[in-house]
Amino acid sequence: MNQLQFDASIAERDVVRYTPAGIPIVAARLQHQSEQMEAGIKRLVELDIAAVAAGEISGRFNQAALGSQFRFSGFLAKKNRNSKSLVFHIVDFEPVV
Repeated sequence: MNQLQFDASIAERDVVRYTPAGIPIVAARLQHQSEQMEAGIKRLVELDIAAVAAGEISGRFNQAALGSQFRFSGFLAKKNRNSKSLVFHIVDFEPVV
């Protein structure tokens, strides 16, 4: 199963673009920071990940405030067929309160 959920802020967001099939897509960079337990030791985890929101979710994502914290749900996939880079595909998100 390929599912990922984490809290992050929207660090950067591109303008909406459209696929040849007319599907809206918004590319972005998400930033995450948390403390995690690993081998019984607290570890500071920081990451910056490329993300995309496609279809209906792209409109809501495009309106979300930059810098605000959200809980994102989605999956990981290659950037393109020949790439080794991963992109997080946003399926849903909600504000973290």
